Amino acid sequence: MATKTVKRGNESKKDNNTQTDVRLSNITSARAVADCIRTSLGPRGMDKMIIQPKGETVISNDGATILSKLQVTHPCAKMIVDLSKAQDIEAGDGTTSVVVICGALLHAVEKLLHQGIHPTQISESFKECGRMAEQVLEEISTKIDIEDRSTLIQAAITSLNSKVISQNSGLLAPMAVDAVHKIIRPNGDVDLRDIRVTSALGGTIDDTILIEDGMVIKQKASRVAGGPVRIQNATIALIQFQLSPPKTDMESTVTITDYTQMDRALKEERKYLLTLCKKIKDAGVNVLLVQKSILRDAVTAQSLDFLAKMKIMVVTDIERNDIDYITKTLGCLPVVSVDNLTPDKFAHATLVEEEGTPNGKVIRITGVQPPPSTCKHFGKTVCFFLRGSNALMLEEAERALHDSLCVIRSLVKKRAIMPGGGAGEIEICLRLGKYARERAEGIQTFCMRAYADAFEMIPYTLAENAGMQPIYIVTELRNAHASGHHNAGVNVRDGCVTDMLAENVVQPLLVSTSAVRLATECVMMLLKIDDIIMTRM
Repeated sequence: MATKTVKRGNESKKDNNTQTDVRLSNITSARAVADCIRTSLGPRGMDKMIIQPKGETVISNDGATILSKLQVTHPCAKMIVDLSKAQDIEAGDGTTSVVVICGALLHAVEKLLHQGIHPTQISESFKECGRMAEQVLEEISTKIDIEDRSTLIQAAITSLNSKVISQNSGLLAPMAVDAVHKIIRPNGDVDLRDIRVTSALGGTIDDTILIEDGMVIKQKASRVAGGPVRIQNATIALIQFQLSPPKTDMESTVTITDYTQMDRALKEERKYLLTLCKKIKDAGVNVLLVQKSILRDAVTAQSLDFLAKMKIMVVTDIERNDIDYITKTLGCLPVVSVDNLTPDKFAHATLVEEEGTPNGKVIRITGVQPPPSTCKHFGKTVCFFLRGSNALMLEEAERALHDSLCVIRSLVKKRAIMPGGGAGEIEICLRLGKYARERAEGIQTFCMRAYADAFEMIPYTLAENAGMQPIYIVTELRNAHASGHHNAGVNVRDGCVTDMLAENVVQPLLVSTSAVRLATECVMMLLKIDDIIMTRM
């Protein structure tokens, strides 16, 4: 009987060791991903050059972009990648911070497991700590009015300062604020799909413009038979029917026995196309946008020849996904049949012209006039025409601009800001640490202290990436917050601890609370895993 008891005890001990090994393996894999992008945090963070299998190169310091390009195989490492994606969807910024926080929390979990604390107890304590951390951030935040343009600009500048185009933040930040203000709907919603970013090689970032009364599309005008490429006082029609000979709905064969029948068939096709083009001309249209067709040619060369002689500018291959944006921007309605070409479906603009860039042609439409009929969400769109000296710079500039737009959207959703520079994280560290010392009991004390100390990683990394003495800076920062200076943060420009609000280094409250919540949930999920089971195909 005693022998059986010893055997069960050994089996239980073996199972516990296996579960611990699995957890530690998961933590190691996840921390490896977090450590990979830790050097990209902050305004002095480094960029990563990512070479993809096909030889394409990406240069970025955006956490979500870097992680999305990594080829990770471990399931827990993939969870960290998904964590960054979730932060990008929720707040649009803080994708590196959320991963760094998660990595620090996992390091704390590893120490607690080595001390023999059960994963369930750690998970429950961390859940409570996450709720308290969000409360701390709420308390040190400042409510704002979205009509306060200067505050929104400062938040956008803070987001752009960590990007390659930080020197252009003074130009892009006000544009981002104006763009989001333009697309806010009456119910307060902000849909960033109403902001179009069209990029083109040539010039510099300083040549970027914001078009509020028009758009730029990456298409070119037809030059068949010398068709026009510039139209003033344009009447624009967006058509979804084909300017090509009709075809039967079922497979059929037409047998032609002599040249007279062939000549008659060609004449009928020519007559049909000429009739279509005349109807378009008679409707008063002088700019034609034609939706791309996957079944057959949307416009034939003969149709383009007729339209060119009628001085009608034709832009073909408009993507189906762009139709909604074009209709809201121009105030027109798609026309599905030539018989429906009526003035109430047209748009009017001061100028439509084709412009040349080093990597192709673009169509610029400006001076769009309000439609006489009510068009849903008309005028609630804007377009950025982004310029840059090389493709890598353009791609990173587009990602940086998207982040700044998301920051402004976050402020519209949750109208509060908080000091940056690690001020919020160090405040969490101090308050939770104090709670653990004074009010927590038993094992919860160890878990809460470990959770609180993990948040020192953000100011530590900011100082480290800026070439400062991180231990000295974090100590000074803790002393400042302990003295009641809740807005104190790491000033990487001057290499010291200063008031972040006075330095205009601010960030949306939503970004920080989302990062804390998502990182805590990810750690709790990893703690629940005690085995990995492989299945057969």
